[in-house]
Amino acid sequence: MSDVWPTELRVSKDRHHLVVSFNDGESFDLSAEMLRVLSPSAEVQGHGPGQKITVPGKRNVGIMSMTPTGNYAVRIGFDDMHDTGIFTWAYLRELGEKGSELFAAYEAELKEKGLSRDVAGKPH
Repeated sequence: MSDVWPTELRVSKDRHHLVVSFNDGESFDLSAEMLRVLSPSAEVQGHGPGQKITVPGKRNVGIMSMTPTGNYAVRIGFDDMHDTGIFTWAYLRELGEKGSELFAAYEAELKEKGLSRDVAGKPH
């Protein structure tokens, strides 16, 4: 088990952010969009090496639900009906610490594939 675990998981009123506070005093504000597009689910990560999917059009996605999974993770449900990602405490910490670079890589993938963070026909 990890030495670090969340002491609080708080969804913002607009449902576009999750603030995660850890027992060592660190706190991170994670966007719903980042959580959605970097979801640890097989739908996003694939079932093996090289199968990762670049998910476009999630700029305005919101967090709809959070369900505890044992003592090690939370399942996050999004308003686009994606709810199969189980976010371990370690993965939430990683997203807090490395989220900027992981999200920048995601944006580069979108650009490379001619995709957008916006839903087609809906400006941000």
